[in-house]
Amino acid sequence: MSEPGSKTRANRRVAVAMAAVVVGMVGMAYAAVPLYRIFCQVTGFGGTPSLAESAPAETGKRTITVRFDANVMGGPNALAWHFSGPAPVKVKTGEETLIFYKASNSGPAATTGTATYNVQPEKAAPYFDKVACFCFSEQTLSPGESLDLPVSFFVDPAIEKDPRMSDVTTITLSYSFHRAADQPKTAQAAKQN
Repeated sequence: MSEPGSKTRANRRVAVAMAAVVVGMVGMAYAAVPLYRIFCQVTGFGGTPSLAESAPAETGKRTITVRFDANVMGGPNALAWHFSGPAPVKVKTGEETLIFYKASNSGPAATTGTATYNVQPEKAAPYFDKVACFCFSEQTLSPGESLDLPVSFFVDPAIEKDPRMSDVTTITLSYSFHRAADQPKTAQAAKQN
């Protein structure tokens, strides 16, 4: 028969272990979003372009057409913005290219938006590298203000060596602007609450 003191110690160990598991799970829940974002940027998972410090020293031989998609998220809390992308460009792999999207605020008040982005086809995302992008920070537009929003990018020449990429001739870079989280709701959204 076991002693009452050893049962108490065993129960304490189980309680401490379970508390550690709960604390660990809560910590992982808070870390999940930033870790997932980093994972996507490093691997290109989910169509997330990679980030690079600079373009490679040499360009490749292949030419790829890059298209630019621009959207403003709808709904009662939508930005009163017009957002458009430039015409498609043809780029050699490894060649750094600078393009500009255009955003205009047609609303009566200054608003701040943030852009989410992806690359299609998703399998090309690990080879699409951004050097600089307006999407790395929030954008604020006063009423009637327009901005040219720069994106500097290149398509990694390693795409030429990947047999799964032989059918990729066009890549689409897509952005969707939505109201920044700390922005007040529109009058219509405030009435609904």
